[in-house]
Amino acid sequence: MRNRHLGWVVGSVMLWSAAVAPAFAMSVEEAKTKGLVGEKANGYLGVVNPGSQEAQSLTNEVNTKRRQAYEDIAARNRTQLDAVEALAGEKAIQNTKPGHFVEGPGGWTRK
Repeated sequence: MRNRHLGWVVGSVMLWSAAVAPAFAMSVEEAKTKGLVGEKANGYLGVVNPGSQEAQSLTNEVNTKRRQAYEDIAARNRTQLDAVEALAGEKAIQNTKPGHFVEGPGGWTRK
């Protein structure tokens, strides 16, 4: 039951982070479509090809918000932060659209 609740909460955070993206100069969705950023197994956004300062800035801001949300979830559910991050990463990769990047053990690949 706890994992199911935790999964729902993490899913909500992922939707929230997509909803706040339009506040940035470039949205997360736009950056993903352009192949600039992708989802990582650790629950955070990553820069696929370093070089775009805008993509790096977006990634830093999104990851700061995600980290705070994950810490809040971990505290509320009395679980480890790394467990929340791993579950969030799993959900983010599952929800990644075809053609967008995900990072795996071998590096970045298109889903």
